[in-house]
Amino acid sequence: MPEYAYTRTEKAERTRLLIKGARGAYGDTSAVEAAIERIDARAADRGAREARAWAAELDQARNAVATARVAERTADPTERRTAREARKAAETRLRRVERARR
Repeated sequence: MPEYAYTRTEKAERTRLLIKGARGAYGDTSAVEAAIERIDARAADRGAREARAWAAELDQARNAVATARVAERTADPTERRTAREARKAAETRLRRVERARR
């Protein structure tokens, strides 16, 4: 089931069309229904794109954390502090990406 990502204008237009369709429920509402379907199709496409982009961003953040952990474990004792800071920064970014989706 696709997620819909309506813009503010699309929400208002869709609401206006629903009201218009309800008023003319006894007449021909095919134009109203077609307009609503076009808005829904655009919103579904936008929602799917955003979901794919978010999944890719989340995957990159998780890979960055894994890479940073390995780098920290294999770091020379003199470079361990820098590696730890890099891991913490990667974990912070991962948390930000996870929170952004909620």
